[in-house]
Amino acid sequence: MGQLPYVLLKKIIFMEVLEKNRLEIVQEYISNGMDYARYLELVSQLAKNGKTTGNEQSEAMVNYTKLGDRRMVRWEKTFKIPEAIQQKLESLDRELVFLALTESWCGDAAASLPIINKIAEANPNITLKVVLRDESLDLMDTFLTNGARSIPKVIILDKSNNEIMGEWGPRPSIATQMVADFKREHGKLTAEFKQDLQVWYNKNKGQNILEDILELLALE
Repeated sequence: MGQLPYVLLKKIIFMEVLEKNRLEIVQEYISNGMDYARYLELVSQLAKNGKTTGNEQSEAMVNYTKLGDRRMVRWEKTFKIPEAIQQKLESLDRELVFLALTESWCGDAAASLPIINKIAEANPNITLKVVLRDESLDLMDTFLTNGARSIPKVIILDKSNNEIMGEWGPRPSIATQMVADFKREHGKLTAEFKQDLQVWYNKNKGQNILEDILELLALE
Protein backbone atom coordinates (compact mmCIF):
# COMPACT_ATOMS: atom_id res chain seq x y z
CA MET A 1 0.00 0.00 0.00
CA GLY A 2 1.35 3.42 -0.93
CA GLN A 3 1.80 6.30 1.48
CA LEU A 4 -1.16 8.54 2.27
CA PRO A 5 -1.20 11.93 0.51
CA TYR A 6 0.34 14.63 2.71
CA VAL A 7 -2.88 16.69 2.95
CA LEU A 8 -4.91 13.64 4.02
CA LEU A 9 -2.26 12.59 6.53
CA LYS A 10 -2.19 16.11 7.98
CA LYS A 11 -5.98 16.08 8.31
CA ILE A 12 -5.91 12.71 10.10
CA ILE A 13 -3.29 13.95 12.56
CA PHE A 14 -5.33 17.13 13.19
CA MET A 15 -8.48 15.10 13.90
CA GLU A 16 -6.58 12.82 16.27
CA VAL A 17 -5.22 15.81 18.21
CA LEU A 18 -8.67 17.41 18.29
CA GLU A 19 -10.25 14.23 19.65
CA LYS A 20 -7.50 13.92 22.27
CA ASN A 21 -8.14 17.50 23.42
CA ARG A 22 -11.90 16.85 23.60
CA LEU A 23 -11.28 13.77 25.69
CA GLU A 24 -8.96 15.61 28.09
CA ILE A 25 -11.48 18.43 28.58
CA VAL A 26 -14.28 15.95 29.26
CA GLN A 27 -12.18 13.99 31.75
CA GLU A 28 -11.22 17.17 33.59
CA TYR A 29 -14.83 18.25 34.04
CA ILE A 30 -15.93 14.77 35.06
CA SER A 31 -13.41 14.85 37.90
CA ASN A 32 -14.78 18.21 39.11
CA GLY A 33 -18.48 17.65 38.36
CA MET A 34 -21.22 17.32 40.96
CA ASP A 35 -23.47 14.30 41.29
CA TYR A 36 -27.15 14.62 40.47
CA ALA A 37 -28.33 14.69 44.10
CA ARG A 38 -26.06 17.65 44.77
CA TYR A 39 -27.38 19.42 41.67
CA LEU A 40 -30.98 18.88 42.79
CA GLU A 41 -30.12 20.33 46.19
CA LEU A 42 -28.41 23.31 44.56
CA VAL A 43 -31.46 24.11 42.43
CA SER A 44 -33.77 23.66 45.41
CA GLN A 45 -31.76 26.07 47.57
CA LEU A 46 -31.51 28.63 44.78
CA ALA A 47 -35.28 28.49 44.25
CA LYS A 48 -35.93 28.99 47.97
CA ASN A 49 -33.51 31.92 48.15
CA GLY A 50 -34.76 33.65 45.00
CA LYS A 51 -31.56 33.08 43.06
CA THR A 52 -30.42 31.23 39.94
CA THR A 53 -27.30 29.78 38.37
CA GLY A 54 -25.67 31.52 35.45
CA ASN A 55 -24.53 35.04 34.71
CA GLU A 56 -27.99 36.65 34.54
CA GLN A 57 -29.58 37.08 37.97
CA SER A 58 -32.85 38.53 36.67
CA GLU A 59 -36.35 38.05 38.04
CA ALA A 60 -37.26 36.05 34.94
CA MET A 61 -34.34 33.66 35.37
CA VAL A 62 -35.13 33.23 39.07
CA ASN A 63 -38.73 32.37 38.18
CA TYR A 64 -37.51 29.85 35.59
CA THR A 65 -35.34 28.27 38.29
CA LYS A 66 -38.32 27.99 40.64
CA LEU A 67 -40.37 26.42 37.86
CA GLY A 68 -37.53 24.05 36.96
CA ASP A 69 -37.17 22.98 40.58
CA ARG A 70 -40.85 21.98 40.74
CA ARG A 71 -40.67 20.18 37.40
CA MET A 72 -37.62 18.15 38.38
CA VAL A 73 -39.20 17.10 41.67
CA ARG A 74 -42.32 16.00 39.79
CA TRP A 75 -40.33 14.03 37.19
CA GLU A 76 -38.30 12.36 39.94
CA LYS A 77 -41.51 11.12 41.55
CA THR A 78 -43.42 10.08 38.45
CA PHE A 79 -40.98 8.76 35.84
CA LYS A 80 -40.42 5.01 35.69
CA ILE A 81 -38.28 3.10 33.19
CA PRO A 82 -40.26 0.27 31.53
CA GLU A 83 -39.10 -3.20 32.55
CA ALA A 84 -37.96 -4.17 29.03
CA ILE A 85 -35.74 -1.09 28.79
CA GLN A 86 -34.51 -1.59 32.34
CA GLN A 87 -33.27 -5.03 31.34
CA LYS A 88 -31.46 -3.60 28.30
CA LEU A 89 -29.73 -1.01 30.46
CA GLU A 90 -28.76 -3.63 33.04
CA SER A 91 -27.07 -5.66 30.27
CA LEU A 92 -24.43 -2.95 29.74
CA ASP A 93 -21.05 -4.21 30.85
CA ARG A 94 -19.05 -1.08 30.00
CA GLU A 95 -18.19 1.68 32.45
CA LEU A 96 -19.82 4.90 31.22
CA VAL A 97 -20.00 8.47 32.43
CA PHE A 98 -22.78 10.87 31.43
CA LEU A 99 -21.46 14.44 31.71
CA ALA A 100 -24.33 16.94 31.64
CA LEU A 101 -24.01 20.66 30.93
CA THR A 102 -26.95 22.65 32.29
CA GLU A 103 -28.23 25.69 34.21
CA SER A 104 -31.01 25.82 36.79
CA TRP A 105 -33.20 28.11 34.66
CA CYS A 106 -33.27 25.84 31.60
CA GLY A 107 -36.74 24.40 30.94
CA ASP A 108 -35.50 21.65 28.62
CA ALA A 109 -32.98 20.57 31.26
CA ALA A 110 -35.67 20.41 33.95
CA ALA A 111 -37.66 18.03 31.75
CA SER A 112 -34.66 15.96 30.64
CA LEU A 113 -32.11 15.58 33.43
CA PRO A 114 -34.39 13.56 35.75
CA ILE A 115 -34.83 11.06 32.90
CA ILE A 116 -31.07 10.96 32.23
CA ASN A 117 -30.52 10.36 35.94
CA LYS A 118 -32.99 7.46 36.02
CA ILE A 119 -31.14 5.89 33.08
CA ALA A 120 -27.85 6.24 34.96
CA GLU A 121 -29.38 4.72 38.09
CA ALA A 122 -30.48 1.66 36.10
CA ASN A 123 -26.92 0.34 35.93
CA PRO A 124 -24.09 0.74 38.49
CA ASN A 125 -21.67 0.97 35.57
CA ILE A 126 -23.14 4.36 34.62
CA THR A 127 -22.21 7.55 36.49
CA LEU A 128 -23.89 10.93 35.99
CA LYS A 129 -21.93 14.12 36.59
CA VAL A 130 -23.33 17.64 36.23
CA VAL A 131 -21.55 20.92 35.49
CA LEU A 132 -22.90 24.43 34.95
CA ARG A 133 -22.57 25.83 31.45
CA ASP A 134 -21.45 29.35 32.36
CA GLU A 135 -18.69 27.93 34.58
CA SER A 136 -17.57 25.48 31.86
CA LEU A 137 -17.35 27.46 28.65
CA ASP A 138 -14.31 25.65 27.26
CA LEU A 139 -16.23 22.37 27.59
CA MET A 140 -19.42 23.94 26.22
CA ASP A 141 -17.62 25.44 23.24
CA THR A 142 -16.25 22.00 22.40
CA PHE A 143 -19.79 20.62 22.12
CA LEU A 144 -21.82 23.38 20.46
CA THR A 145 -25.14 22.74 18.74
CA ASN A 146 -25.22 24.47 15.36
CA GLY A 147 -22.71 26.98 16.74
CA ALA A 148 -24.78 27.76 19.84
CA ARG A 149 -24.20 27.07 23.55
CA SER A 150 -27.44 25.10 23.81
CA ILE A 151 -28.28 23.15 26.95
CA PRO A 152 -28.79 20.62 28.28
CA LYS A 153 -25.97 18.77 26.60
CA VAL A 154 -25.00 15.26 27.71
CA ILE A 155 -21.61 13.87 26.68
CA ILE A 156 -21.18 10.11 27.01
CA LEU A 157 -17.70 8.86 27.89
CA ASP A 158 -16.86 5.18 27.58
CA LYS A 159 -14.28 4.78 30.35
CA SER A 160 -13.65 1.17 29.40
CA ASN A 161 -12.28 2.23 26.00
CA ASN A 162 -11.32 5.79 26.97
CA GLU A 163 -13.37 7.38 24.19
CA ILE A 164 -16.32 9.68 23.71
CA MET A 165 -19.26 7.56 22.53
CA GLY A 166 -21.50 10.43 21.57
CA GLU A 167 -23.52 13.39 22.77
CA TRP A 168 -27.18 14.14 23.34
CA GLY A 169 -29.17 17.34 23.54
CA PRO A 170 -30.30 19.97 23.90
CA ARG A 171 -33.66 18.28 23.30
CA PRO A 172 -35.05 14.85 22.46
CA SER A 173 -35.07 14.10 18.73
CA ILE A 174 -38.83 14.67 18.28
CA ALA A 175 -38.73 17.97 20.17
CA THR A 176 -35.69 19.01 18.13
CA GLN A 177 -37.70 18.52 14.95
CA MET A 178 -40.65 20.43 16.43
CA VAL A 179 -38.38 23.38 17.23
CA ALA A 180 -36.76 23.31 13.77
CA ASP A 181 -40.17 23.24 12.05
CA PHE A 182 -41.49 26.10 14.16
CA LYS A 183 -38.40 28.27 13.56
CA ARG A 184 -38.58 27.57 9.84
CA GLU A 185 -42.18 28.82 9.74
CA HIS A 186 -42.09 31.61 12.32
CA GLY A 187 -38.46 32.68 12.55
CA LYS A 188 -38.09 32.29 16.32
CA LEU A 189 -39.66 30.49 19.26
CA THR A 190 -42.56 32.17 21.02
CA ALA A 191 -43.66 31.94 24.65
CA GLU A 192 -46.74 30.01 23.47
CA PHE A 193 -44.60 27.47 21.62
CA LYS A 194 -42.35 27.00 24.64
CA GLN A 195 -45.44 26.25 26.71
CA ASP A 196 -46.64 23.80 24.06
CA LEU A 197 -43.22 22.15 24.17
CA GLN A 198 -43.55 21.58 27.93
CA VAL A 199 -46.97 20.04 27.31
CA TRP A 200 -45.31 17.71 24.80
CA TYR A 201 -42.67 16.71 27.38
CA ASN A 202 -45.45 15.84 29.82
CA LYS A 203 -47.39 13.80 27.27
CA ASN A 204 -44.32 11.98 25.95
CA LYS A 205 -43.35 10.99 29.52
CA GLY A 206 -39.64 10.73 28.77
CA GLN A 207 -39.99 7.98 26.17
CA ASN A 208 -38.24 9.88 23.37
CA ILE A 209 -35.27 10.60 25.64
CA LEU A 210 -35.06 6.91 26.49
CA GLU A 211 -35.13 6.00 22.79
CA ASP A 212 -32.40 8.53 21.95
CA ILE A 213 -30.07 7.36 24.72
CA LEU A 214 -30.63 3.68 23.93
CA GLU A 215 -29.67 4.40 20.33
CA LEU A 216 -26.49 6.16 21.43
CA LEU A 217 -25.64 3.19 23.66
CA ALA A 218 -26.35 0.79 20.76
CA LEU A 219 -29.10 -0.90 22.78
CA GLU A 220 -31.96 -0.29 20.33
